[in-house]
Amino acid sequence: MNEIEEAVDWQGAKVECAGCAHVGLNAEERCRLKHACVRDRYARRIDRFFDWNAALANDYLTHPHFEVRAIAAKHASVFRLPSLLDDPDETVRWNAARRVPKRLILKLRNDPHREVRIRIVSLLDDVELQTMMSDNDYYVRLVVARRIAPSFLAWMIDDAEAEVRRVVARRIPKEWLLRLAYDRDPVVRVEIAQRLPPGLLSRMRNDLDWRIRYEVASRIPVKELADLIDDPDDFVQEMAKSRRTDEPSRLEEAPR
Repeated sequence: MNEIEEAVDWQGAKVECAGCAHVGLNAEERCRLKHACVRDRYARRIDRFFDWNAALANDYLTHPHFEVRAIAAKHASVFRLPSLLDDPDETVRWNAARRVPKRLILKLRNDPHREVRIRIVSLLDDVELQTMMSDNDYYVRLVVARRIAPSFLAWMIDDAEAEVRRVVARRIPKEWLLRLAYDRDPVVRVEIAQRLPPGLLSRMRNDLDWRIRYEVASRIPVKELADLIDDPDDFVQEMAKSRRTDEPSRLEEAPR
């Protein structure tokens, strides 16, 4: 990708090397205008500057431009980072959180910005994630449902969001599946029908959604197919009839 030709700071003013506090670094080829410059407003150039001059990162943790603080946080001493967990910008808070001891980031479970809370999920253990299972943002709960151990998902079975319950249905231990067999949303029930063992599928044979009944017809024991032969949906009927027709031939082909 071509470099942007302009060199301006975060306030829109033109950036020049003359008068810069780091003019000495330029002479040592440790910074370069329009390429690696901490005064530039473009993140890539700021990032290069700190890649080349990581030892200067501590000096920029209170810079007025959030991009500078956020990128400096990736290189600064870890002992200087705890204060950034209260930074007004969410990008700075997250970059600091990635590097500090985990005990310091627990408060970010209640961060006002959803993106911080979403990212924090990947850094926490199951027990630490429990309070986030009731986050007011559905997507935070969705990420938690994907991340937390299946044994914790019983507390999310009644989540208000169908997409969260769908993830729960995919991951909960099989002995809990029937608790979602009558979920109000068919996309959740489909997931349950696909995971239930054949012997338990009869519980869902009268489901209002044809997709669930089709799944039932495709795997339920043949002796329980009778009701589904006359199902109002053609696909369900066809599946039930095909299995009834195939079963005798299978028995005939079975080794004696």
